[in-house]
Amino acid sequence: MWPTLLFGLLLASLAGWIFTAWSQARKIRRLERSHEEIQVEETLVFDFLHGLGEAFRETIRPGELHRLIVEGATRILDAHGGALYVTDRTGAKLTPAFISRGCPPLVDVPPNVLQQAAITPIALESFLRSHTIAPDEGVLGRIWKTGQPVCLNELSQAPELEKLRGSAFGAESLMAAALRYGQQDLGVLAVANAPNGPPFSQGDFVVFKSIAEQSAFALYNAIIYSMANEKKRLDHDLEIARDIQRILLPADAPAINGFQISGINVPARQVSGDYFDYIRVDEERLGVAIADVSGKGVPASLIMAICRSVLRTEAARNPSPADVLRKVNRQLYPDIKEDMFISMAYLILDHEHNGVTLARAGHDAPLLYKRRAKTVTPVKSPGMVVGIDSGNVFDRLTSDFAVALERDDCLVLYTDGVTEALNSEGDEFGLDRMAQSVRGSATGGAPAIVKKVIEDVRTFTGANPQNDDITLIAIHKT
Repeated sequence: MWPTLLFGLLLASLAGWIFTAWSQARKIRRLERSHEEIQVEETLVFDFLHGLGEAFRETIRPGELHRLIVEGATRILDAHGGALYVTDRTGAKLTPAFISRGCPPLVDVPPNVLQQAAITPIALESFLRSHTIAPDEGVLGRIWKTGQPVCLNELSQAPELEKLRGSAFGAESLMAAALRYGQQDLGVLAVANAPNGPPFSQGDFVVFKSIAEQSAFALYNAIIYSMANEKKRLDHDLEIARDIQRILLPADAPAINGFQISGINVPARQVSGDYFDYIRVDEERLGVAIADVSGKGVPASLIMAICRSVLRTEAARNPSPADVLRKVNRQLYPDIKEDMFISMAYLILDHEHNGVTLARAGHDAPLLYKRRAKTVTPVKSPGMVVGIDSGNVFDRLTSDFAVALERDDCLVLYTDGVTEALNSEGDEFGLDRMAQSVRGSATGGAPAIVKKVIEDVRTFTGANPQNDDITLIAIHKT
């Protein structure tokens, strides 16, 4: 009896050991398979992130990035298809950016389109690639509006998809998430399975939400990258415009008997709305012009270029500055917008008669330095700005004004970028400080005046940025 009992116990123990070993082996195999699946998933996710990173090594094309996001998401999640919709420029609608092959329709499709698609599949594709989505329109519109990701293995919450279930175009399950980064709405990413595909698991949903976060970050970076490239291109164009403008402005003052001239232009931006010029009127006379177009930047610089062309045409062989300004105003008035104008001062130096004739079109009054009295006073000849009157009032107000200059007297023309330069406390450089600069440097001639005024302005403003174009011309009677 005892041998039989012992033998039975031995067999039971052996069977238990075999079962335990078999059970442990199964668990080990399951863990190995699970580990392999995790490794495969990690590899796919790493490849997805690596692909997004590599996309920014070169100049990324939006279409290529959109394709990488959708195809990466469908590959990682083993989905039948995916779609990316991005916010349009107005922020009011979603537009299709990329829809992969095999992706079931994720929007409400009209019956006539479905009928055409049964015969010509391209009809459905064309509809999906042109159809935009408004907030609250279908499941994608609701997700875009609420920002809440969803995993739907039962499509009762998406009636537009439920009605296609069981058809050749139906979807069995769907995951979708709004793409947001910071405060910016970027679009919606979705992946779907057709009826013959397995439902998405909660693990799939966790991975999908991570993909959506990385995709939003990539799309945001692409926008910033595109904006940076656009700014770089615009900066390049502006640099070219600045070079062209430098050509339009005189590099050096021409020599004229009896006068010494010096001028400078310091733009506040890449291009300037200020203008100055030296124009040979005839063998005995030289015209000197200074102008300030309202506003700054490219629009002002374009008006300045037009003004230069018209002025040079009208100044040739015309000894009257006022008549020149009248003709310039009549030509420019029809083409200047209502909110723009040009202040100008134009004078003619006559070395044969040692004379100076000035006409002023609303420009800051030139400063006259008298050597004998050591005084600096503004020359307030009448006139109104160019571009706000067709000519009836302008012609009546604008007249020639003779300025008497003796040896070592100086006449200084400037734009309000000098007098209105601000320091860190918000104070203006002002006319009094400018007069002091002129008085303290006039004995050194025209170049000394220009240098002193610019130095004093920079000392006054310190680190405060220049907020307006600066133009300065000094004329010294020799």
